[in-house]
Amino acid sequence: MSMNNSPNVFLDTNANRFQVNIINESRDNNEASQEDVGSDPPHYEETSFTDEAHNKLRISYRPGKRELYDNFLQRGEKTEASLHPYDTHNKMYYLQTFGHNTMDPVPKIDYYRNTGSVSGNKLNRPSLLEIHEQLAKNIAVSTSSVERVANGESTAGDETTASKEEENKTGLVKFGWVKGVLVRCMLNIWGVMLFIRLSWIVGQAGIGLGIIVIALSVVVTTLTGISMSAICTNGVVRGGGAYYLISRSLGPEFGGSIGLIFAFANAVAVAMYVVGFAETVVELLKESDTIMVDESNDIRIIGTITVVCLLGISVAGMEWEAKAQVILLVVLLIAIANFFIGTVIPTNNEKKARGFFNYQASIFAENFGPDFRGGEGFFSVFAIFFPAATGILAGANISGDLKDPQGAIPKGTMLAILITTVAYIGVAICAASCVVRDATGNINDTVVSGMSCNGSSACNLGYDFSRCRNQPCDYGLMNNFQVMSMVSGFGPLITAGIFSATLSSALASLVSAPKVFQALCKDNVYKGLHFFAKGYGKNNEPIRGYVLTFVIAMAFILIAELNTIAPIISNFFLASYALINFSCFHASYAKSPGWRPAFRYYNMWVSLFGALLCCGVMFVINWWAALITYAIELFLYIYVTYKKPEVNWGSSTQALYYINALDSALALTAVEDHVKNFRPQCIVLTGAPMIRPALLDITHTFTKNNGLCICCEVYTGPRKLCVKEMNSGMAKKQAWLTKNKRKAFYAAVAADSFRDGVKSLLQASGLGRMKPNTLVIGFKKDWRNAAASQVENYVGVIHDAFDFELGMIIVRISQGFDITQVLQVQEELEKLEQERLALEATIKENDFEEEKSGICGFFRKARKLNISKHETKKESTINTIQSMHMGEFNQKLLESSTQFKKKQGKGTIDIWWLFDDGGLTILIPYILTIRKKWKNCKLRIFTGGKANRIEEEKLVMASLLSKFRIKFADINIICDINMKPNKESWKFFEEMIEPYRLHESCKDITTAEKLKQETPWKITDAELEAFKEKSYRQVRLNELLQEHSRAANLIVLSLPVARKGVVSDYLYMAWLEILSKNLPPTLMVRGNHKNVLTFYS
Repeated sequence: MSMNNSPNVFLDTNANRFQVNIINESRDNNEASQEDVGSDPPHYEETSFTDEAHNKLRISYRPGKRELYDNFLQRGEKTEASLHPYDTHNKMYYLQTFGHNTMDPVPKIDYYRNTGSVSGNKLNRPSLLEIHEQLAKNIAVSTSSVERVANGESTAGDETTASKEEENKTGLVKFGWVKGVLVRCMLNIWGVMLFIRLSWIVGQAGIGLGIIVIALSVVVTTLTGISMSAICTNGVVRGGGAYYLISRSLGPEFGGSIGLIFAFANAVAVAMYVVGFAETVVELLKESDTIMVDESNDIRIIGTITVVCLLGISVAGMEWEAKAQVILLVVLLIAIANFFIGTVIPTNNEKKARGFFNYQASIFAENFGPDFRGGEGFFSVFAIFFPAATGILAGANISGDLKDPQGAIPKGTMLAILITTVAYIGVAICAASCVVRDATGNINDTVVSGMSCNGSSACNLGYDFSRCRNQPCDYGLMNNFQVMSMVSGFGPLITAGIFSATLSSALASLVSAPKVFQALCKDNVYKGLHFFAKGYGKNNEPIRGYVLTFVIAMAFILIAELNTIAPIISNFFLASYALINFSCFHASYAKSPGWRPAFRYYNMWVSLFGALLCCGVMFVINWWAALITYAIELFLYIYVTYKKPEVNWGSSTQALYYINALDSALALTAVEDHVKNFRPQCIVLTGAPMIRPALLDITHTFTKNNGLCICCEVYTGPRKLCVKEMNSGMAKKQAWLTKNKRKAFYAAVAADSFRDGVKSLLQASGLGRMKPNTLVIGFKKDWRNAAASQVENYVGVIHDAFDFELGMIIVRISQGFDITQVLQVQEELEKLEQERLALEATIKENDFEEEKSGICGFFRKARKLNISKHETKKESTINTIQSMHMGEFNQKLLESSTQFKKKQGKGTIDIWWLFDDGGLTILIPYILTIRKKWKNCKLRIFTGGKANRIEEEKLVMASLLSKFRIKFADINIICDINMKPNKESWKFFEEMIEPYRLHESCKDITTAEKLKQETPWKITDAELEAFKEKSYRQVRLNELLQEHSRAANLIVLSLPVARKGVVSDYLYMAWLEILSKNLPPTLMVRGNHKNVLTFYS
């Protein structure tokens, strides 16, 4: 075909309706399009949409809609969601996406929202079943169904607008990245350390090591900020800050443990910052001699007043709190600027005596190297400075109050780290370049002529501070914590900066703690704390959390030893940083396709290094505080793991479980099977697991923590209904297994017949080496009343298992396994109980309303009388129904269904090991005896032998079992297995098979042949005669079992094998029936005749 893409193609009236060519996306590209007309660009599809002018945006339109598109093009408007050609049509037209009659939806964000999303309504796309199945005869679709399908009734842009209008209507306050993140992080990072400790740090470590101290701290915070940025940009971030990021990445165990201690750390940090503020105020009061009581109590009084004021600001709303933060930042910036201005203002004699000489190269050179004193070293100085670099989570902690957390948190946090780092380094260098380490403060300590300076910069500048070597001085970098006030242009501004730093940090912590705690409580990780999840007002403010934080802060202000608690709080914050870094590493390492952060400047190994660095810094700061932090976190982790909160956040832990399981399964395929590692891996035909719990319980007993167990169900019937029922029940039945602590999988198939379904399961179940090797089924108790096809399917399943070389276990208990009747009665009783509770609630509500309304006594009594009559009548009805159902309730069946859950008393497991099947018959009961519920049961072995060699046979069997290291209580050699059964037993057997016999010998040949064709499943006289000895043996074995094992807790018996195509189904079922009749719980076992035991090491 021609590759021509000229305008003539678009005007061709014979062009196919569904042809598409490359077209312009906007009017800006028209010129380029015209120049390229003759260049034969790639022609991807087969047609073009008709258009009348080449210089217009070419789109498909319906008759009568040309003017609408012309107007649209003339205006050149573009909406956020962009105009879809079909958006102007009626609802019916939404079923014609791309010109086809289809319900297929176009991609849309609303299909991917969570239920209950606050940013827009979740839409449900048509299910695959709705699209895949045939359309209904009536093509017309109702309005309700149209609203569900692809495009919906409104565009995404409209819904976004509606959402914004709703936000504006309710007055919801959201912050941008500057006010919400940058300002908060800068205020929280810039603490009192900047004003009263940084000069001492640079005096101890020198400019060189001081910058390294700052840089090392910044490396920790920067790596954490990078990891946090990656996590924040991997999906929508809700409220909860560090807790939300960690819990959604690593799961509720890590998130719940760190969330609680992080919220507590913030609450105690409020007390620490407020006490710092109060101490500064008390110092001022002390200077002016206006102490109220004494220093300690004045700190408590001022601290209490301060916390109350901060609480008032916080409770007033986030908007007021944000305004206060901006004011505090302005004060802080003025204070920092005041310091830098002071360094260039010419000094005076008083300041020179205190060690300030403006910028001097000699002072810079002298202060460049370290001069550690008082037992301090690099790491101790680093431990003192590091808390000054923390505070990077201040913006993330209010993630729920940000307009765009994904963009705001990375941008604001990283910029805050950069600005504060520059400020710290700038202040450190400037202070160390202007102020000497030691100064006396005495203006008369000047240099005397002829005095040797010995390289002292102060001496070269005219001052003699040499006596500071022998006695302590009060001034200089090493001695005076108020160096910044001395150097600054206006000293009180530094005090204002200290106030701003302490109050802003306290305010940020007072807001962060309740927000994080509220998010933790909303997730209900700790059920006892759910009370604090409730929010109030337009911003869902955690008022209860504010009150709790206030109480904790007040307690530590009034009674706590903050100097002791401070290192633990610092370690709590560091533990949060470590887990944020580890979360980023873990999510990358798990290689989940869902890990797609928009922030690309991260590396999983750098994040791991950041996590290890945080852990190392914890020990550097305070080793015992680090140990306490780890102990608390471990305790909370174990607690949350034990409680197993019902949440599923798609954490990287889940992804890593999958990766590990996949790697292990693949590694296992490369390992050859060995008899020493054999373990029963069972397919159990339970149907729905809750229907036959006893069958699952006995199988689970020898597979738990030892082998694979798959509960299987086969759906037969109309395929459409079967598949629908199967798909809808898969998760529910697997959840039942998990809830009931059954370590098993659930699998189901839909098939034309029961046998076909089981055959599919036998072939396809399992993965690699983890494939079933044993089939477990319950004995078909109703085989005599069942249809011939059901019996054929049941026996056919046994043949199929042997064909696929699987071991076979048939379990029989006296009451049978199916408890459907019990479940139905329980369900009805539960409904009645719910009705009763609802009735009681209604009556209580009526009583409450009655007392509240104040109706006169006469009418009150009348109403109570009517309600009580109604209640009595209802309760009597319920009691009648309950008693009726309890009469039908099969108590024996219920007890039978739970018999394998109970601990078995002292008794025996009798093993009738009649045929060597590879050892499965002896291995299964051995595994049972090492389980807690069966450990009191002893093994008794029964096997066939000759009467004249009983002792020799016992010794042989004992030797064999001892080589297998299997303990036993007794060995019995049965010599009379081949004797004929007594007449009563044989008569019972003959009566049992009588309805299924053909009796062809009593009929003529023609009739006999006809009967064989009509009822091929019946037992012929020839077959019965051929297998008479084997029938005798089954009847005789039952007699022996009745004689020796009637009192056993469990019987394990070699399963007879019927030859395929030789032994009829009903004869085989009769063997199984007579063999296991009127016995304790019985396992008829047959291995696949491959060794499952070995005596080699």
